[in-house]
Amino acid sequence: MTTAPRPAAELSADEARRIALRAQGFLGAPDRRSGVRGVLRALGQVQLDTISVLARSHELIPYARLGAVGRGTVEDAYWTGVSDGALPTRPHAFEYWSHAACVLPIEEWPHFAFRRRAYRDRPHWHHDLSAGAYDKVIDQLRSEGPQTATELGGAKNKGEWWDWSDAKIAVERALMHGEVVVVERRGWKRVYDLAERAIPQALLHDELDDTECVRRLVRQAGEALGVGTRADIADYHRIKGEQFDAVVEASGLVPVTVAGWGKPAWADPAALASEPRGRHRTTLLSPFDSLIWERARTERIFGFTHRLEAYVPKQKRVHGYFAMPVLAGGRLVGRVDPAREGGTLVARQVTLDGPKAVPAVARALREAAEWVGCDAVSVVPDRVNHPELAPELVRALS
Repeated sequence: MTTAPRPAAELSADEARRIALRAQGFLGAPDRRSGVRGVLRALGQVQLDTISVLARSHELIPYARLGAVGRGTVEDAYWTGVSDGALPTRPHAFEYWSHAACVLPIEEWPHFAFRRRAYRDRPHWHHDLSAGAYDKVIDQLRSEGPQTATELGGAKNKGEWWDWSDAKIAVERALMHGEVVVVERRGWKRVYDLAERAIPQALLHDELDDTECVRRLVRQAGEALGVGTRADIADYHRIKGEQFDAVVEASGLVPVTVAGWGKPAWADPAALASEPRGRHRTTLLSPFDSLIWERARTERIFGFTHRLEAYVPKQKRVHGYFAMPVLAGGRLVGRVDPAREGGTLVARQVTLDGPKAVPAVARALREAAEWVGCDAVSVVPDRVNHPELAPELVRALS
């Protein structure tokens, strides 16, 4: 682990919390002019996931920052490019492996050259590929244009869910290598295209060496987090700790100490230049939101322990299948496990930190219900962690 130089600033835990909230777009007036695309650029990535409760996570993340932006608007912002007259359509985003499977600003394409090279150089795992299958997929995309896995020949064989077809294995391998790119989805299906055709020529290169790629991503992660430890910043794009160590001094981030953190930290110098001020969002958060996706950081900043329980056996769940933390006043004040039943948003399980959390949780539920087109909100009273607060919550919702 790198030895941190003398800190440029000493932050209280509260100062670090507010810096993180501002960097992540939750403190201060939202930039509505730049909209969803502005959120994506500021965060540097938005994680994708198959789970859809209120909405999919890539929709929930801009909603949490901007409010009730239309869901169609969100999809268009990611997947609809801009045509400059005679020039080809320029995409705004692409999909790649960052923190996980993520939507990334198109400008980040060159910075992931280090990962594309690593995938090309490593042995392939999990799936064998028939001779000629890779070239066949590339030739089909070249001759027929962008296609889904189904159009390429089918995503799966007739076995279990992981039994991918040769076409699916080949196109996913080409995606990892960077020969193929996804800059569009139809419904929830990836649309694959040749990178040479879809990525703007000014960005279509692997010229940056591994060190420079990582340096730029460390800087971007530090700006998106505001302040973070080595683990926080490296985890943002799933960079190895030793890679972080090699570039942090040249990244432009400055060393700081944060009271109570117990570990060296680094901050975006612009985040230290002014005191974070402005309004706080009250909202439900996706468990895949970059504000809270890393458990140790969430506990350190908010004193709030949270984990996704969707993959935990039902009988072992504590807070519910897709429990969503509630952010209010810059704090995490509870969590809700929501579901949609017809036109009603049902809070199947509610955890409140105390009586002061009731108005915030009710507001977050009402706004989320309206956003997804529900005209009512209901609570299961015996699934509220403080039963004596259930009647007050019901009243607040009505």
